[in-house]
Amino acid sequence: MRTLNLGILAHVDAGKTSLTERLLHAAGVIDEIGSVDDGSTQTDSLALERRRGITIKSAVVSFVVGDVVVNLIDTPGHPDFIAEVERVLNVLDGAVLVISAVEGVQSQTRVLMRTLQRLGIPTLVFVNKIDRRGARDGAVLRDISAKLTPAIVPMGSVRTPGTRAAAYVPGVMAEAVDVLADHDDELLAAYLEDEISHLRLHGELAVQTKAGLVHPIFFGSAITGAGVDELIAGVRDLLPAAEGDANGPVSGTVFKVERGAAGERIAYVRLRSGTLHTRDRLPQGKLTAIRVFDRGAAVSSDRVAAGRIAQLWGLNDVRIGDAIGEGIADDAHHFAPPTLETVVEPVRPEDRGALHGALTQLAEQDPLIDLRFGEEIHVSLYGEVQKEVIQATLATGFGVDVRFRETTTLCIERPAGSGEAVEVGEQQGNPFLATVGLRVDPAPAGSGVAFRLEVELGSMPSAFFRAVEETVAQTLGQGLYGWQVTDCLVTMTHSGYWPRQSHSHATFDKSMSSTAGDFRGLTPLVLMRALARAGTTVHEPLHRFRLELPADTLGAVLPALARLRAVPQLTGASGVLEGTIPAAQVHRLQQELPGLTRGEGVLESGFSHHTPVQGPFPLRARTRPDALDREDYLMRVTR
Repeated sequence: MRTLNLGILAHVDAGKTSLTERLLHAAGVIDEIGSVDDGSTQTDSLALERRRGITIKSAVVSFVVGDVVVNLIDTPGHPDFIAEVERVLNVLDGAVLVISAVEGVQSQTRVLMRTLQRLGIPTLVFVNKIDRRGARDGAVLRDISAKLTPAIVPMGSVRTPGTRAAAYVPGVMAEAVDVLADHDDELLAAYLEDEISHLRLHGELAVQTKAGLVHPIFFGSAITGAGVDELIAGVRDLLPAAEGDANGPVSGTVFKVERGAAGERIAYVRLRSGTLHTRDRLPQGKLTAIRVFDRGAAVSSDRVAAGRIAQLWGLNDVRIGDAIGEGIADDAHHFAPPTLETVVEPVRPEDRGALHGALTQLAEQDPLIDLRFGEEIHVSLYGEVQKEVIQATLATGFGVDVRFRETTTLCIERPAGSGEAVEVGEQQGNPFLATVGLRVDPAPAGSGVAFRLEVELGSMPSAFFRAVEETVAQTLGQGLYGWQVTDCLVTMTHSGYWPRQSHSHATFDKSMSSTAGDFRGLTPLVLMRALARAGTTVHEPLHRFRLELPADTLGAVLPALARLRAVPQLTGASGVLEGTIPAAQVHRLQQELPGLTRGEGVLESGFSHHTPVQGPFPLRARTRPDALDREDYLMRVTR
């Protein structure tokens, strides 16, 4: 049988978890359809998911359609949990993007569709809730075409939308020719000559859908089941099955890690090639157990073959993004990083050690939870809802009650110019047996941090170069003002070391020989002095926004936007404002908007870029020895 790894994605409350339940019921996996409101769904297993009625963690379930085994991954819709969606994208063969027939295209819908298109993931669109009051079909199609993509093919129409009797009526796809012909001149010629058959049209639709060129649109209701059978047929016929040679070299990617009842790590892996067996040895550990997904459950197996998704036990050193076998480690980011940060502290001071360990475990499961440990514990965030999730998880999973400080904005630093510094071993107060010279130069925005050598690669052992490069990356986590430094090129200009020395009785004497520790200790002093000579500017995150509002409320909204340092622009559409706003002000705008627009304003926002901070640069508390204070740094590092 073929395997299809399918993602269900949507803006929050569009109904994707309810659709997952309906799909499982239609496939005969469950006898009764669970309810999001009642907390009885298959994929929302966390207590907080059931209480809030939202998906927080991605979940995998399986069902069979004809000759296709579908591994369905239900993902969060709330933007605060976009990191869960990000990790799933790289293991998908296809996706279903769910849109509400009432609310239409929403902010997160746009973000998801742009990402699916950029990654070339074949996508079907399911317009849900056609039975809800206020449901629209034609207006939503226009919305999709204008805001997502014009390359859409409606697969039918809706009868009596907005009523419990709403039904989906499959169409003949006559209007599909214009869209499909954009990518196939022969199809257009056949249509003009009236020589095109329904079979050929459907075949071409499947080819172009699998290539990600067009997106079939289905209408229906996860609650009543309208249109769901047609969607299942579309999943079977229009989306590509997984590819991979079960006899080839083992290659896969870890996209999720969770803890079992006994605290053991469980790795979720998409295997692209080869076959894994229990007792196989991998760099992350020895496989002790395997479970594969089959008809709604994870069942024990002694092997997993290419194309499948499996849970693996025994990999004690595994992390999200790890390569399995000859796979490629996945460290790509498809969405913007968090732009907010807060301090988390235990309600009971004696729980500080337990909090440290608990947060470390959570960071294993979510790499975008960036932790900074010092006198205080800082955690990065996408939004305020994430605070509640972390708080509830720590309380129920670890028995640690916490509180949060006020959320602040995460800034970055960029070099303002070039700077250089050199330290020669055992000279001018350098206690390390190492010579390091570094130059810092600015790089284009968005390029990150690059490291290169201007010294001969053979001038000292490779372990010492590796120590310098790794320490450069760590040190740039806190720049002149305490923020992460990015968009720079760091060049090693000088190097030197003391060769391995021994006493007469042939024992190694590290007091006479360089070690990697010498380079790790010296590099921050050299780098921060070079950075100080280059200077840095602090940049704050800006969000792009789109605001739909009644035209007569514009006079009240514009002054509020100015007060929040937003830069709005009128668009050609009536009652629509677009522009940029500091990320720190988005939450306040969300709070003020209902009062300014009689509750009719609709705000979409998302990270756009960083811009220089106006006025004095904000300072961020340091969590490790400050290499700008040489005396204090050496006292802390060398004692």
